[in-house]
Amino acid sequence: MNNLPPRWPLIWITGAGSGIGRATALRLAAEGSDVIVSGRRAAALEAVKSEAAGLQLEGRILPLVLDVTETGAYERALERIEAEWKLPDLVILNAGDHQPMPLADLDTGVCRSLMEINFFAVMAGLEILLPKMRRRGRGHIACTASLAAYRGLPTAAAYGASKAAVVNACEALQVELQGSGVRLQVINPGFVKTPLTDRNTFTMPQLITPEEAAEALIKGLHSQRFEIRFPRGFAWTLALLRRLPYRLYFRWVKKGTGF
Repeated sequence: MNNLPPRWPLIWITGAGSGIGRATALRLAAEGSDVIVSGRRAAALEAVKSEAAGLQLEGRILPLVLDVTETGAYERALERIEAEWKLPDLVILNAGDHQPMPLADLDTGVCRSLMEINFFAVMAGLEILLPKMRRRGRGHIACTASLAAYRGLPTAAAYGASKAAVVNACEALQVELQGSGVRLQVINPGFVKTPLTDRNTFTMPQLITPEEAAEALIKGLHSQRFEIRFPRGFAWTLALLRRLPYRLYFRWVKKGTGF
């Protein structure tokens, strides 16, 4: 256990009932932070709380049911958080969804659904949190996007676009936040074994566990980098692809993926 005071006394994580959010919440609780975990399923949040208690972290995990796509949900949740605790020091807007959409199944309904939770819900959180943190003069927010935001990938026309929107918005906002005391970061994971990636029907390169993802994510939170990306090898590969001219990119990806 770390005996030093936690860097972020109170943390709020959305999408914390499973996967990266759950693993990150438990690890940050072990560092001494109180962590509010949010998600749509109360049972999943209570399971995280019980797991923390089993790790001798009793009282560190604070469940708060939240559907980030519901109008006014962030306002109501934050009112409760401030009434019972305080404005969080760190917020990780991690809630999201993934649905493969190959060309044969092109569907604007899927596009709208993924944009709603992956992009608009993130923006709704920022809309509520940023003014409060700016008035306080300090704060830290990290938004989960994806390495799929780098360039268009097969079956990810809807998912990748929603995550690219998050990256673009965070870049724009961080420019204006400089000097305010409020910091914004973007989290770009690769393939992490979660219920969402279990939907993929292809072999996922450099697939890592949620615990490995949480370790990399928290290391990035402690850094001064704007972008937190992992795993390293896969991130570098996609970063290289991002620099290729379209002619070479389309040829390489088609050959590499078999599409």
